[in-house]
Amino acid sequence: MEPMRTIREKQQEYQERLLTELRDELEERGLTTVLIVDQKGRPALEVLDRCLRSRRVYVHLAFLWFYWGDQLDERVSCMQLLPAAARIEQAAQEGWREGEQGDLGINLNKILDAHRS
Repeated sequence: MEPMRTIREKQQEYQERLLTELRDELEERGLTTVLIVDQKGRPALEVLDRCLRSRRVYVHLAFLWFYWGDQLDERVSCMQLLPAAARIEQAAQEGWREGEQGDLGINLNKILDAHRS
């Protein structure tokens, strides 16, 4: 009998599967990618742009997005892999936006703490 996996483990497994499929498609398009787990334990895909600058592509499960920043043009639906890969390829060919990579993550503890005060 398989031990019960937590929801978080199942989510991470799904994210890794989506990122692996994206990695395979991006590598077929000639982009350099590496599947990693970041310092917060989130799976990500490091993708190099035309200037050899790296960005991490994450999966946002609530909205089913691949995202590589917090701007509106830095996210794409992960429901259709080929258009998503094409958009990420285009962004990498143009070069990643200057500055730090924004994050779409939500810290629920901060929201709860703010509500309690």
